[in-house]
Amino acid sequence: MNRKPVFVPEIVLERASAASLRRQIYNQIAAAIRAGGLARGDRLPSSRELARWLGVSRNTALAAYEDLVAAGLVAGERGSATVVSQGDSRSVFRLRRLLREANYPERIAVMQDPDGNAIRVCF
Repeated sequence: MNRKPVFVPEIVLERASAASLRRQIYNQIAAAIRAGGLARGDRLPSSRELARWLGVSRNTALAAYEDLVAAGLVAGERGSATVVSQGDSRSVFRLRRLLREANYPERIAVMQDPDGNAIRVCF
């Protein structure tokens, strides 16, 4: 199986900084993407590898990756590689589509029962 190589931007964490480690990781990877140091399609290390290399918890690495996904800079799914996707129109956040895929109701009707308690009907 031929896998693309993993690209790791230089990340320097300042533990005494007011910015959280999660935010520092996000900012530095985002800056590398925006500066062209990471190109579309480049694979990033797994959250486990990133956490181990930086000496942070895996939850911190996952949270930074989730922020990058939310910003549309990277794409990834559980069990697959996280890849740079800047400029990819498929990564644009669309709330209505997200809600529909989550089977979240788009309409809610609020009524009251005879005792005055609120009843919410989702459809």
